[in-house]
Amino acid sequence: MIAVNTAARKASFPTRARRALALLALPLALAACGGPVGLAGPARDAGPVAPATVALLLPGGGGNEGQLSTDLERAARLALSEAGADAVTLEVFETGGTAAGARQAAQAAVAAGTPVILGPLFAQAANAAGVAAAPAGVNVLALSNNAAIAGGNVFILGQTFDDTARRLVSYGVSQGRDDILVVAPDNAVGRAGRQAVTTAASQAGARIAGVETFEFTQGGVVEAAPRIAQAAGGADTVFLTTDTAGALPLLVELLPQNGIAPPAQQYVGLTRWDIPPATLALPGVEGGWFALPDPGRDAAFRSRFAAAYGSEPHPLASVAYDGMRAIVAGLASGRGDALSAGTLTRGQGFEGATGPFRIRPDGTAERALAVATVRGGQVAVVDPAPARLGGGFF
Repeated sequence: MIAVNTAARKASFPTRARRALALLALPLALAACGGPVGLAGPARDAGPVAPATVALLLPGGGGNEGQLSTDLERAARLALSEAGADAVTLEVFETGGTAAGARQAAQAAVAAGTPVILGPLFAQAANAAGVAAAPAGVNVLALSNNAAIAGGNVFILGQTFDDTARRLVSYGVSQGRDDILVVAPDNAVGRAGRQAVTTAASQAGARIAGVETFEFTQGGVVEAAPRIAQAAGGADTVFLTTDTAGALPLLVELLPQNGIAPPAQQYVGLTRWDIPPATLALPGVEGGWFALPDPGRDAAFRSRFAAAYGSEPHPLASVAYDGMRAIVAGLASGRGDALSAGTLTRGQGFEGATGPFRIRPDGTAERALAVATVRGGQVAVVDPAPARLGGGFF
């Protein structure tokens, strides 16, 4: 994942498509629906925390990436403070945001004796760091959400399409919405999104009524709208994988014009529909479902961060916080393999900035998510985030 800059927001569909794999879940910690901000910080991890030096790999530099790096480091230090992990030292290594820089930073961190690496942020950099750290048996808790790099000694902490799709499809089945039409752009991100939805449907017992793709251009969306609407006649759910910066605004305008709208069809979004807030004013999103972190927990984290540092955290800061909490929990376990894959993927998971999460054996993260809808241009939670992650892994 990377920080979105102004140029990225103004880019054409094809330009965004080339970059979007790194942006799948950027809005991990933004919640527009408010909620209590007075929640206490997460409980401290049981037991004394073993001394360790944790390496934090960040892009560094100036501008947007420099500020993002600052917030990621601050969030990691806040996690240490709230966990009472005074014996843990955090050492920052800058990567320059490149794979080569990440490889060098990981090698330096391993040479310095770190037992674990938190970061880097970008997918290619995280993959390079994992390769560099593997010979020493050092695990990498990357801040990316790109599932393609997960596995081996690389664990990604970002919210993935797979995790979001599982939550939304399961909720839909519980509401009797189990005939799904998947609508996705014909690009790498679209393919990842539709695969996530079809896999989630198979796991939840839902039926994929069809998959409709469109060229990732304005003309492509306009051309595809009547075809998508015709296909949606055989479904009760229309799952839109594109985001607000992409084709979502045009789709939710054109599909109702072609006769596809609630209550006959339930719109569901694989991305956040409350970011930017102006999206909530689009008539086509009214009544649609999307997933987001627990609003109250998210607001509480942002409040604690602001109290500690005098500014609101970057949306990705919570991911660095979560990674550090997982590391501290491992060090507090008293196990000889405190930071091994077995410990990091423990079934009960960890307490994160916005709620419980755990790292799956495949190297991706599973998070407690709420399901929200849009009512009168406002976000309303229709199914709260669970207080704990029950059962085993999907």
